[in-house]
Amino acid sequence: MKGRSRNGAEAPATDTRADRMRVRAAWMYYVEELTQSDIAAALDIGRVSVVRLLAEARARGEVRISVSGALAELTAAERALERRYGLRSAVVAPAPGKGEDPSSAISAAIGGVLSGAVASGMTVGLGWGRTLLESLPFIEPHALEEMRVVSLLGGINQAHRFNPAEFVWRFAQIFNGDAFLLSAPAIVDSPETKTALVERCGLGSTLEMAEKLDLVVLSVGGIEKNATTYRTGYIAEAERRSLEKAGAVGDLLFHFLDRDGNLVDHAINERIVSADMAAIRRAPERILASGGPEKIAVLKAALAFLKPTVLVTDETTAQRLLD
Repeated sequence: MKGRSRNGAEAPATDTRADRMRVRAAWMYYVEELTQSDIAAALDIGRVSVVRLLAEARARGEVRISVSGALAELTAAERALERRYGLRSAVVAPAPGKGEDPSSAISAAIGGVLSGAVASGMTVGLGWGRTLLESLPFIEPHALEEMRVVSLLGGINQAHRFNPAEFVWRFAQIFNGDAFLLSAPAIVDSPETKTALVERCGLGSTLEMAEKLDLVVLSVGGIEKNATTYRTGYIAEAERRSLEKAGAVGDLLFHFLDRDGNLVDHAINERIVSADMAAIRRAPERILASGGPEKIAVLKAALAFLKPTVLVTDETTAQRLLD
């Protein structure tokens, strides 16, 4: 595998430890077809590091892929998803090892998509979640003119594993854009509190920006107890059970959907500090990214509700969505 410069000329060979590690990981993955977990064990590094090495090898032009075997199956799944769900594009990342979390692979794929999706003059609306946050290392930085990045959902009071607001401002930094945050909890205690925050505490201007979005990037949340939505502490177990009873299978920006992609009728809807869902559905480009066995039902619901233009997921989830 030889690198190439931006003008297509062959790049000079390098022999640093990092270069050897990157090329070796790419060889093991694309030629020997080892899983990311097997590569991590062989190289004595973490699986996230393997994902990053593979993404960098692709970005440097060190990998040339022939469409055959397992990779052709991914392309077939992408085309099938596009036909089934009316997508402009589907991106399917290779499945991780059996029973492993596909989030890292999906994050790497999202980074590649977002690197080419944004442009100067855009207003980009972002949701939040761990999968989206972990896509940041895979996004190619480049400065854009007059780009605005808008948070579509309020945040959390206590950040443990990640801070949702961090995704918005770090994404803006990558493209030299301006970040506009919804500096309020994602769910408040009453409709009156929400009204006061919007009308008297400066959130109205950010929400107005969200009325005219060029691109939105969202992920979904499940309804199970260990989902991010519930680990944040905003929704108590009793409320979670009542949402399930109302037919909810998961959420999109804390807006809970039933299996058919309809918003469930629940009192929580009046307490969500978020952009208007109708405005989000009007955005010309709508990227939905998520995966995992616990997300199948809510992904199907979100596909029906949002009608995304682009879906980013993993191989196993793609097959479940096609079943």
